[in-house]
Amino acid sequence: MTDLTALKYTAEHEWVALDGDTATVGITSYAADKLGDVVFVELPAVGSTVTAATVVGEIESTKSVGELYAPLTGEVIEVNDAVVDDPSLVNADPFGAGWLVKLTVDPAAVAELLDRDAYISLTGSAE
Repeated sequence: MTDLTALKYTAEHEWVALDGDTATVGITSYAADKLGDVVFVELPAVGSTVTAATVVGEIESTKSVGELYAPLTGEVIEVNDAVVDDPSLVNADPFGAGWLVKLTVDPAAVAELLDRDAYISLTGSAE
């Protein structure tokens, strides 16, 4: 089980787990629940550079289409092909097997993101 208090969050409902200068990114269970059953995920290409707060992908569900924002500026070093092949992983395990991309980032930039308490205050939900 992922320690949700160790993660950082964005107001666009992404979570970030930092390991050195590698940030693993996914969407929160709150966002996954609001989207409904995810049926398609489009992720940025490995090797591409992404800029914080810009759209880098798309998550389509049976209810709507959501945009995936880069939580930080960096280079995409890995995408979760398992999620592309089976988008339901986003709903089934958003903080684990449903991760979306890994970025090389400036670790200091993570401090600007929301902590767990701030994210809960934003959404009004503990999930």
